[in-house]
Amino acid sequence: MKRLPAEITITVTLFLTICSISLSAQESTTKSTNQATLLGVGKSFLTDTYLSPLEYRGLTMSLLHDRISPTKHFNEKLLLQQQFQIQLAFTKNPSASASEYAGEVSYNVNAFYPFFKNTKFSLLAGGGGDASLGGIYNVRNSNNPGSLKASVNLDLSAMASYNWRRLTFRWQVSTPFLGMFFSPAYGQSYYEIFSLGNGKGTVRFTSFQNQLALRNYFTVDIPLNNLTIRTGYLGDFYRTDVNDIVTNIVSHQFMVGLAVESLNFGGLKAKNSKLIKSSYY
Repeated sequence: MKRLPAEITITVTLFLTICSISLSAQESTTKSTNQATLLGVGKSFLTDTYLSPLEYRGLTMSLLHDRISPTKHFNEKLLLQQQFQIQLAFTKNPSASASEYAGEVSYNVNAFYPFFKNTKFSLLAGGGGDASLGGIYNVRNSNNPGSLKASVNLDLSAMASYNWRRLTFRWQVSTPFLGMFFSPAYGQSYYEIFSLGNGKGTVRFTSFQNQLALRNYFTVDIPLNNLTIRTGYLGDFYRTDVNDIVTNIVSHQFMVGLAVESLNFGGLKAKNSKLIKSSYY
């Protein structure tokens, strides 16, 4: 049996470890979980030289669920953030004579430690992982109309928040530094890869030399009587250069949704708890 490269084995092992921590993390009895579901709309820019050398531009929409919960780790200071996103894009080439459609499902998990925190400002940093599956479809192409996108990465992240009067501002940035993704060679068909079994070299180890990505996330929480409106900006930049194929996927979205605080504990701990503190605000 052929062994996987050491880099891929390390990446998968670390990512699964991070996911296991997220599943086993227990919420503190005195801190609530902050959850938000947001809708996004904006503009997307797609370039995939496997399909076309042209840049396609158009509308993008997404549904994002963002969850920040406390953990028992580091004296209950470590926070766990999980994000699940579904994104679609509908684009056209510069002459509007052809269309490309893109879709992606992604999951991000990051652990944050507060290096500085007072009543108004907090600065957190940490890392985690992400996994995504999607693709791009070009309606003009007949032989190779689609391009599969699948990746697993380890990430570095930072977050800052500021409370001003009743509002809460947050800025968050994250980037992958190690991972692997799927990519055919230029001109190699998916029939050749999946039906004939000629898939050698399609799973590639990635770092900054062939993958650059950055997620920029800015939100403002506006509390009203019985609900909190969360609005903001989500910007994603993604570029790969491997197997003689260059891919650029850029999106800018306006986000709006609702944020809530929730508790998940019971028994005697719930009965005896007299103080509930948010893990986010």
